Amino acid sequence: MRSIPPPANFEEWRAIARGLLSGGVPPQEILWNRVADEGLLFETEPVLPAKVTPISVPKAFVEIAGTAACHRSGEQWALLYSLLWRLTHGERYLLSMASDPQVHRVQSMVKQISRDCHKMHAFVRFRKVGEDPESGREQFVSWFEPDHRIVRLNASFFRKRFTNMDWSILTPDECLHWDGMKIHFTLGVDQSEAPDLDAVEELWKSYYKSIFNAARVKVSAMQSEMPKKYWKNLPEAELIEGLINESGGRVEEMMTRAPSPEKAAPVNDYLERLKKL
Repeated sequence: MRSIPPPANFEEWRAIARGLLSGGVPPQEILWNRVADEGLLFETEPVLPAKVTPISVPKAFVEIAGTAACHRSGEQWALLYSLLWRLTHGERYLLSMASDPQVHRVQSMVKQISRDCHKMHAFVRFRKVGEDPESGREQFVSWFEPDHRIVRLNASFFRKRFTNMDWSILTPDECLHWDGMKIHFTLGVDQSEAPDLDAVEELWKSYYKSIFNAARVKVSAMQSEMPKKYWKNLPEAELIEGLINESGGRVEEMMTRAPSPEKAAPVNDYLERLKKL
Protein backbone atom coordinates (compact mmCIF):
# COMPACT_ATOMS: atom_id res chain seq x y z
CA MET A 1 0.00 0.00 0.00
CA ARG A 2 1.08 3.57 -0.64
CA SER A 3 0.03 6.39 1.65
CA ILE A 4 -0.03 9.81 -0.03
CA PRO A 5 -0.48 13.14 1.81
CA PRO A 6 -3.39 15.28 0.62
CA PRO A 7 -2.56 17.18 -2.58
CA ALA A 8 -2.71 20.95 -2.22
CA ASN A 9 -4.70 21.43 -5.42
CA PHE A 10 -5.70 19.91 -8.74
CA GLU A 11 -2.33 20.54 -10.39
CA GLU A 12 -0.49 18.69 -7.63
CA TRP A 13 -2.95 15.78 -7.74
CA ARG A 14 -2.61 15.56 -11.52
CA ALA A 15 1.18 15.32 -11.33
CA ILE A 16 0.98 12.56 -8.71
CA ALA A 17 -1.79 10.73 -10.58
CA ARG A 18 0.18 10.75 -13.85
CA GLY A 19 3.16 9.20 -12.12
CA LEU A 20 1.08 6.53 -10.42
CA LEU A 21 -0.75 5.73 -13.63
CA SER A 22 2.53 5.45 -15.58
CA GLY A 23 3.80 3.11 -12.87
CA GLY A 24 0.73 0.90 -13.22
CA VAL A 25 -0.39 1.46 -9.62
CA PRO A 26 -4.11 0.51 -9.27
CA PRO A 27 -6.47 2.58 -7.07
CA GLN A 28 -6.86 -0.15 -4.44
CA GLU A 29 -3.13 0.07 -3.62
CA ILE A 30 -3.27 3.77 -2.68
CA LEU A 31 -4.34 5.40 0.57
CA TRP A 32 -4.98 9.06 -0.20
CA ASN A 33 -5.05 11.73 2.52
CA ARG A 34 -3.25 9.54 5.02
CA VAL A 35 0.33 9.72 6.23
CA ALA A 36 1.52 6.38 7.55
CA ASP A 37 2.18 5.85 11.24
CA GLU A 38 5.53 4.42 12.31
CA GLY A 39 5.64 0.67 12.20
CA LEU A 40 3.03 0.31 9.45
CA LEU A 41 4.11 -1.17 6.16
CA PHE A 42 3.09 1.84 4.07
CA GLU A 43 5.21 3.86 1.71
CA THR A 44 4.67 7.47 2.73
CA GLU A 45 5.76 8.91 -0.63
CA PRO A 46 4.62 7.68 -4.04
CA VAL A 47 7.38 5.91 -5.94
CA LEU A 48 7.11 7.48 -9.38
CA PRO A 49 8.71 6.17 -12.57
CA ALA A 50 11.65 8.07 -14.04
CA LYS A 51 9.66 8.74 -17.21
CA VAL A 52 5.97 9.58 -17.13
CA THR A 53 4.05 8.14 -20.06
CA PRO A 54 1.67 10.60 -21.77
CA ILE A 55 -1.98 9.69 -21.25
CA SER A 56 -5.14 10.65 -23.09
CA VAL A 57 -8.44 11.23 -21.32
CA PRO A 58 -11.68 12.92 -22.38
CA LYS A 59 -11.67 16.71 -22.03
CA ALA A 60 -14.82 16.40 -19.91
CA PHE A 61 -12.87 14.50 -17.26
CA VAL A 62 -10.24 17.24 -16.96
CA GLU A 63 -13.02 19.82 -16.48
CA ILE A 64 -14.86 17.67 -13.93
CA ALA A 65 -11.66 16.84 -12.05
CA GLY A 66 -10.57 20.50 -11.94
CA THR A 67 -13.88 21.42 -10.31
CA ALA A 68 -14.23 18.39 -8.00
CA ALA A 69 -10.70 19.01 -6.71
CA CYS A 70 -12.10 22.04 -4.85
CA HIS A 71 -14.38 19.87 -2.70
CA ARG A 72 -13.68 20.19 1.00
CA SER A 73 -14.35 16.55 1.94
CA GLY A 74 -10.93 15.27 0.85
CA GLU A 75 -12.49 12.13 -0.64
CA GLN A 76 -12.21 13.54 -4.17
CA TRP A 77 -8.57 12.50 -4.66
CA ALA A 78 -9.20 8.76 -4.41
CA LEU A 79 -12.41 9.08 -6.40
CA LEU A 80 -10.75 11.01 -9.22
CA TYR A 81 -7.85 8.57 -9.45
CA SER A 82 -10.24 5.63 -9.58
CA LEU A 83 -12.16 7.30 -12.41
CA LEU A 84 -8.90 8.08 -14.20
CA TRP A 85 -7.77 4.47 -13.88
CA ARG A 86 -11.04 3.16 -15.27
CA LEU A 87 -11.05 5.66 -18.16
CA THR A 88 -7.59 4.51 -19.21
CA HIS A 89 -8.23 0.80 -18.66
CA GLY A 90 -11.07 -0.04 -20.99
CA GLU A 91 -13.92 2.23 -19.84
CA ARG A 92 -13.40 5.14 -22.22
CA TYR A 93 -17.07 6.16 -22.10
CA LEU A 94 -17.44 5.86 -18.34
CA LEU A 95 -18.53 9.50 -17.84
CA SER A 96 -21.66 8.94 -19.94
CA MET A 97 -22.88 6.31 -17.43
CA ALA A 98 -24.84 8.51 -15.01
CA SER A 99 -25.96 5.43 -13.03
CA ASP A 100 -22.39 4.45 -12.13
CA PRO A 101 -21.89 5.16 -8.39
CA GLN A 102 -18.52 6.87 -8.84
CA VAL A 103 -19.74 9.00 -11.73
CA HIS A 104 -22.82 9.93 -9.74
CA ARG A 105 -20.69 10.90 -6.73
CA VAL A 106 -18.29 13.11 -8.69
CA GLN A 107 -21.19 14.81 -10.48
CA SER A 108 -22.76 15.48 -7.08
CA MET A 109 -19.52 17.10 -5.94
CA VAL A 110 -19.45 19.28 -9.06
CA LYS A 111 -23.04 20.43 -8.40
CA GLN A 112 -22.23 21.31 -4.78
CA ILE A 113 -19.24 23.36 -5.87
CA SER A 114 -21.17 25.08 -8.66
CA ARG A 115 -23.85 26.08 -6.16
CA ASP A 116 -21.17 27.38 -3.79
CA CYS A 117 -19.69 29.47 -6.63
CA HIS A 118 -23.15 30.90 -7.33
CA LYS A 119 -23.47 31.89 -3.68
CA MET A 120 -20.08 33.58 -3.77
CA HIS A 121 -21.09 35.57 -6.86
CA ALA A 122 -24.30 36.64 -5.14
CA PHE A 123 -23.17 37.35 -1.58
CA VAL A 124 -19.74 38.94 -1.78
CA ARG A 125 -20.16 42.51 -0.48
CA PHE A 126 -17.24 44.89 -0.97
CA ARG A 127 -16.46 47.62 1.55
CA LYS A 128 -14.50 50.68 0.52
CA VAL A 129 -11.24 51.06 2.43
CA GLY A 130 -9.57 53.90 0.53
CA GLU A 131 -8.20 55.19 -2.77
CA ASP A 132 -4.84 54.83 -4.44
CA PRO A 133 -3.19 58.28 -4.13
CA GLU A 134 -1.45 57.97 -7.50
CA SER A 135 -4.05 56.31 -9.75
CA GLY A 136 -7.16 57.46 -7.88
CA ARG A 137 -8.58 53.94 -8.14
CA GLU A 138 -10.97 53.02 -5.34
CA GLN A 139 -9.93 50.13 -3.10
CA PHE A 140 -12.38 47.61 -1.66
CA VAL A 141 -12.23 44.55 0.59
CA SER A 142 -14.76 41.76 1.16
CA TRP A 143 -15.02 38.79 3.52
CA PHE A 144 -16.57 35.50 2.42
CA GLU A 145 -16.76 31.98 3.90
CA PRO A 146 -17.23 29.39 1.14
CA ASP A 147 -18.30 25.82 1.78
CA HIS A 148 -15.57 24.55 -0.54
CA ARG A 149 -12.16 25.74 -1.76
CA ILE A 150 -13.50 27.79 -4.65
CA VAL A 151 -11.47 31.01 -4.54
CA ARG A 152 -9.43 30.26 -7.66
CA LEU A 153 -12.47 29.03 -9.57
CA ASN A 154 -14.06 32.46 -9.12
CA ALA A 155 -11.04 34.64 -9.85
CA SER A 156 -11.95 35.23 -13.50
CA PHE A 157 -15.57 36.14 -12.65
CA PHE A 158 -14.60 38.88 -10.19
CA ARG A 159 -11.77 40.20 -12.36
CA LYS A 160 -14.16 40.74 -15.26
CA ARG A 161 -16.97 42.09 -13.06
CA PHE A 162 -14.91 44.59 -11.06
CA THR A 163 -12.05 45.50 -13.39
CA ASN A 164 -12.13 49.23 -12.67
CA MET A 165 -11.41 49.07 -8.96
CA ASP A 166 -8.76 47.49 -6.77
CA TRP A 167 -10.12 44.81 -4.44
CA SER A 168 -9.39 41.88 -2.18
CA ILE A 169 -11.66 38.98 -1.25
CA LEU A 170 -10.59 37.49 2.07
CA THR A 171 -11.53 33.91 3.01
CA PRO A 172 -10.28 31.40 5.62
CA ASP A 173 -8.73 29.26 2.86
CA GLU A 174 -7.08 31.73 0.51
CA CYS A 175 -7.30 35.42 -0.37
CA LEU A 176 -7.85 36.80 -3.88
CA HIS A 177 -6.49 40.22 -4.92
CA TRP A 178 -6.84 42.39 -8.05
CA ASP A 179 -4.65 45.48 -8.53
CA GLY A 180 -5.89 46.56 -11.95
CA MET A 181 -3.15 44.62 -13.74
CA LYS A 182 -3.12 41.06 -12.45
CA ILE A 183 -4.69 38.60 -10.03
CA HIS A 184 -2.63 37.25 -7.16
CA PHE A 185 -3.31 35.02 -4.16
CA THR A 186 -2.22 34.98 -0.53
CA LEU A 187 -2.83 32.70 2.43
CA GLY A 188 -6.24 32.66 4.12
CA VAL A 189 -6.93 34.94 7.07
CA ASP A 190 -9.27 35.26 10.04
CA GLN A 191 -12.44 37.32 9.75
CA SER A 192 -10.93 39.87 12.12
CA GLU A 193 -8.77 41.00 9.18
CA ALA A 194 -11.87 42.15 7.27
CA PRO A 195 -12.96 45.82 7.51
CA ASP A 196 -16.10 47.03 9.27
CA LEU A 197 -18.95 48.79 7.48
CA ASP A 198 -18.34 51.81 5.26
CA ALA A 199 -20.45 54.84 4.32
CA VAL A 200 -21.78 53.22 1.14
CA GLU A 201 -23.57 50.53 3.15
CA GLU A 202 -26.15 52.96 4.54
CA LEU A 203 -27.01 54.01 0.99
CA TRP A 204 -27.25 50.36 -0.06
CA LYS A 205 -29.55 49.50 2.86
CA SER A 206 -31.84 52.43 2.01
CA TYR A 207 -32.05 51.21 -1.58
CA TYR A 208 -32.69 47.60 -0.51
CA LYS A 209 -35.49 48.69 1.80
CA SER A 210 -37.12 50.71 -0.97
CA ILE A 211 -37.17 47.79 -3.43
CA PHE A 212 -38.25 45.11 -0.92
CA ASN A 213 -41.60 43.86 -2.24
CA ALA A 214 -43.74 42.72 0.71
CA ALA A 215 -46.43 41.31 -1.60
CA ARG A 216 -44.02 38.89 -3.24
CA VAL A 217 -41.92 37.75 -0.30
CA LYS A 218 -41.79 33.97 0.26
CA VAL A 219 -39.71 33.40 3.37
CA SER A 220 -38.85 29.73 2.77
CA ALA A 221 -37.84 30.36 -0.84
CA MET A 222 -35.80 33.42 0.15
CA GLN A 223 -33.93 31.48 2.86
CA SER A 224 -33.29 28.67 0.40
CA GLU A 225 -31.56 31.08 -1.98
CA MET A 226 -30.05 33.23 0.79
CA PRO A 227 -29.21 30.84 3.68
CA LYS A 228 -28.85 32.45 7.08
CA LYS A 229 -25.16 31.49 7.26
CA TYR A 230 -24.48 34.35 4.81
CA TRP A 231 -26.57 36.97 6.61
CA LYS A 232 -23.86 38.07 9.02
CA ASN A 233 -21.77 39.33 6.10
CA LEU A 234 -24.59 41.09 4.21
CA PRO A 235 -25.32 44.69 5.20
CA GLU A 236 -28.97 44.36 4.11
CA ALA A 237 -29.50 41.25 6.23
CA GLU A 238 -30.14 43.23 9.40
CA LEU A 239 -33.21 44.69 7.68
CA ILE A 240 -34.72 41.40 6.48
CA GLU A 241 -36.38 40.19 9.67
CA GLY A 242 -38.01 43.56 10.30
CA LEU A 243 -39.17 43.86 6.70
CA ILE A 244 -40.69 40.37 6.85
CA ASN A 245 -42.49 41.18 10.10
CA GLU A 246 -43.87 44.34 8.51
CA SER A 247 -44.83 42.64 5.27
CA GLY A 248 -48.33 41.62 6.39
CA GLY A 249 -49.30 45.19 7.26
CA ARG A 250 -47.67 46.56 4.14
CA VAL A 251 -49.59 44.15 1.91
CA GLU A 252 -52.85 45.04 3.65
CA GLU A 253 -52.13 48.72 3.16
CA MET A 254 -51.37 48.16 -0.51
CA MET A 255 -54.64 46.24 -0.98
CA THR A 256 -56.79 48.97 0.61
CA ARG A 257 -55.01 51.91 -0.97
CA ALA A 258 -57.09 53.79 -3.55
CA PRO A 259 -55.78 53.38 -7.08
CA SER A 260 -53.66 56.22 -8.36
CA PRO A 261 -55.25 58.36 -11.08
CA GLU A 262 -54.20 57.46 -14.60
CA LYS A 263 -51.53 59.76 -15.94
CA ALA A 264 -52.04 61.48 -19.23
CA ALA A 265 -49.99 60.13 -22.07
CA PRO A 266 -46.99 62.33 -22.85
CA VAL A 267 -47.09 64.39 -26.01
CA ASN A 268 -44.90 62.74 -28.59
CA ASP A 269 -44.76 63.84 -32.21
CA TYR A 270 -43.67 60.41 -33.41
CA LEU A 271 -46.60 58.67 -31.68
CA GLU A 272 -49.05 61.25 -33.03
CA ARG A 273 -47.85 60.56 -36.57
CA LEU A 274 -48.29 56.83 -36.05
CA LYS A 275 -51.90 57.35 -34.95
CA LYS A 276 -52.66 59.07 -38.27
CA LEU A 277 -51.33 56.20 -40.42
